[in-house]
Amino acid sequence: MTEAKSPRRRAVLRHQDGLQRCAWCGTDPLYVAYHDTEWGVPVHDDARLFEMLCLEGAQAGLSWITVLRKRERYREVLDGFDATRMARYTPARLERLMQDPGIIRNRLKLESLVGNARAFLDLGGGDGRFAQLLWDFAPPRARARPRSLGELPVSTPQSDAMSRALKKAGFRFVGTTICYAFMQAVGIVDDHQARCHRAT
Repeated sequence: MTEAKSPRRRAVLRHQDGLQRCAWCGTDPLYVAYHDTEWGVPVHDDARLFEMLCLEGAQAGLSWITVLRKRERYREVLDGFDATRMARYTPARLERLMQDPGIIRNRLKLESLVGNARAFLDLGGGDGRFAQLLWDFAPPRARARPRSLGELPVSTPQSDAMSRALKKAGFRFVGTTICYAFMQAVGIVDDHQARCHRAT
């Protein structure tokens, strides 16, 4: 695969299996599997949406593949992203998490997980209300599929509004760029590039 073009100008890439995929996923098998089976697939389950929002917050300032490689460990040490349990984490529990090399050891991000779990529960998370809140920010209509990565926005009016609503509810690490990446990941928007085999 050619790397001649700058990343932002890159169109879809043809992989060894003959399929064309969005340029961002590269060739790492974990990333390819994520692209093919998860990214952009609509999620309406509160618990899964909460997990993805937590992981997107953990990504802040890092690459998504870094978080993806640590996802299983996050699930192990965070009780499967069980918000009821996470909301009760003590400072001692957070200190133990800070010593775990299998996750991103950023104190502010780890502390935000506890606060976000509490905010999720306060919103009635678990009975579909969290999903309803998030999906209310879906854009009114689909736009033309991007042909290059440079055509993808990093935020939209909808992600701005989602960010404001989540911050008002007490969530942290939910800036508009994080919210837009989250919207892409859980299918609130479908940003698979034109000619990607997942573009339907």
